[in-house]
Amino acid sequence: MAQTEKKGGLLRKSSASKKPLKEKVVLMYDEIFTTEDPSKCNPRFWEELFLMKVNLEYLEGKLEALDGEELMKIKDNINCLFQHCIQALGEEHPIRVVNALQTLCALIRGVHQKNKSTSGFDIINMLVGFDKAELCMKNLMESLDSLLCAEGSESLKSLCLKLLLCLVTVTDNISQNTILEYVMINSIFEAILQILSSPLSRREHGYDAVVLLALLVNYRKYESVNPYIVKLSIVDDEATLNGMGLVIAQALSEYNRQYKDKEEEHQTGFFSALTNMVGSMFIADADEKISVQTNEAILLALYEAVHLNRNFITVLAQSHPEMGLMTTPTSPVPTTPVTPLGTTPPSSDVISSAELPLDADVQTSNLLITFLKYSSIVMQDTKDEHRLHSGKLCLIILTCIAEDQYANAFLHDDNMNFRVNLHRMPMRHRKKAADKNLPCRPLVCAVLDLMVEFIVTHMMKEFPMDLYVRCIQIVHKLLCYQKKCRVRLHYTWRELWSALINLLKFLMSNETVLLAKHNIFTLALMVVNLFNMFITYGDTFLPTPSSYDELYYEIIRMHQNFDNLYSMVLRLSTNAGQWKEPASKVTHALVNIRAIINHFNPKIESYAAVNHISQLSEDQVLEVVRSNYDTLTLKLQDGLDQYERYSEQHKEATFFKELVRSISINVRKNLAFNTLSQELLLKEFSTIS
Repeated sequence: MAQTEKKGGLLRKSSASKKPLKEKVVLMYDEIFTTEDPSKCNPRFWEELFLMKVNLEYLEGKLEALDGEELMKIKDNINCLFQHCIQALGEEHPIRVVNALQTLCALIRGVHQKNKSTSGFDIINMLVGFDKAELCMKNLMESLDSLLCAEGSESLKSLCLKLLLCLVTVTDNISQNTILEYVMINSIFEAILQILSSPLSRREHGYDAVVLLALLVNYRKYESVNPYIVKLSIVDDEATLNGMGLVIAQALSEYNRQYKDKEEEHQTGFFSALTNMVGSMFIADADEKISVQTNEAILLALYEAVHLNRNFITVLAQSHPEMGLMTTPTSPVPTTPVTPLGTTPPSSDVISSAELPLDADVQTSNLLITFLKYSSIVMQDTKDEHRLHSGKLCLIILTCIAEDQYANAFLHDDNMNFRVNLHRMPMRHRKKAADKNLPCRPLVCAVLDLMVEFIVTHMMKEFPMDLYVRCIQIVHKLLCYQKKCRVRLHYTWRELWSALINLLKFLMSNETVLLAKHNIFTLALMVVNLFNMFITYGDTFLPTPSSYDELYYEIIRMHQNFDNLYSMVLRLSTNAGQWKEPASKVTHALVNIRAIINHFNPKIESYAAVNHISQLSEDQVLEVVRSNYDTLTLKLQDGLDQYERYSEQHKEATFFKELVRSISINVRKNLAFNTLSQELLLKEFSTIS
């Protein structure tokens, strides 16, 4: 007997002796694509259609092949198909429900693909008809809500979420997708929360649910009242919030694990051996090749949770026993292909055992630690556009955290100490820090380490000014909390001071190049005011009196940089150019730093001359400093401990619109390639009761 092959909806014998035969479902699709009502000749047409396995490729291809005029001719049949799909969602037989969900996906995608240039209202008319749109969409949303909340099949729930993601992402700009008005009116918010609060549902569908919620929150968020924003902002159920945190932590951990695996693979490779032989001169180039796709979708979800919901802040510090108890599965788990923006969900709800133990003594991790590690990776290389966006979003999230009173309370809590192994960019002039030597410290130390690391490693021609400004703002906000609450943090402040002085040095060295693109005086003023904050209020939050002495030592030791900065801003503030005003602000801000330098330098020179010492040691300089505080006069500067709070709508709207657009495109691509396969679904429902 000749073997039968299937291709593009056709059945043909391998001998090719006869014309190819079409599948029955394809023949039925062809009937829908005529101007006649297909149920006229066959009253059971719609019942039979939903017993047939959907041919997504053929149905979408058929829709795309028609021009606008041809599509309008069969509009009644398309409307009829859409309405019967919705009716089939209420059927008892799961195979009919599966096929209806699949068909809806194909219809929505196919019609949208065909009508890219037309308005959303035309799409609604084409799919369901204006007259029946409200009722049909209400029924659709209610059916999806029931399926998501029911005790039934996990595969059905998965397909419902895929359909919703398909519905949300059919347009690049989700705010132009007017079908979403019906998703706003007929909310599925509670169904999403139910998935996140249940361990089983969360494990199966948590990723899709979180991404769906993040996208829905961004629908016309600046133009109208979005019910998903309102509802997300008042969620206070602990299980739900922790569930959301677990999904986000798991996705970020998966990224961290993949990066670590690639890093280890890279270090044990041939290039690493060659590097060891010839020294470290090529180390930066070698490590640039380590690349794992970033995950903006899950990062957006974290941002919305932190930004909108004050209760979610508590989740950041929650340890994750679920992750700790799980082990990596032995059987391979199927994964979806990685897209350019990494919107693919992780392979399973499992954290590798390597992610959890930060070392032998500390066995728990939390969402904030995982996020800080993720940030330390994506912020290494800002030359890549996606990483730049990821890095910016990481800093925006940290900005929201740094402004929150409760977040600051646990960040600075001496009873919550962790070893946080941040990834550090390989640089020629420093050795890689050994993980075992990491001290156990409050979490704010890891945030400050991350900021210092960024400051030190991004002084380059393509200067990421915006990221530097955000970075300095985060440090400032943390210092404001410490000053206000008199928190004496035991931190290596010298590393921060050194990084800030080197940043000023870089700005001066590259004045001409940078001024062509940026107002570097804004950043210089922020850095100088950080020093003013330490000078004016340091005695209230620096850990010891000797720390305050060390601040003065660093300013005196590096006085040439401050002198050069003063000369530069004085030159520009006395000229009638565009930089006159911003430069003069820096001139005024330097008054106390210059007073310190001008007061102590003559005293140090005098001490050296009297004692016949050509070069003073640090202890000797500190001795001069301590004995001459009394005669130092400083000017009180106002507003050093004040800052403008973060505002998304006024300053970040364009960034988020572009980000959501990118995420929407990539979620859609993900769905299009492989996540709507029926094989597993039909295997689950192989019999009809």
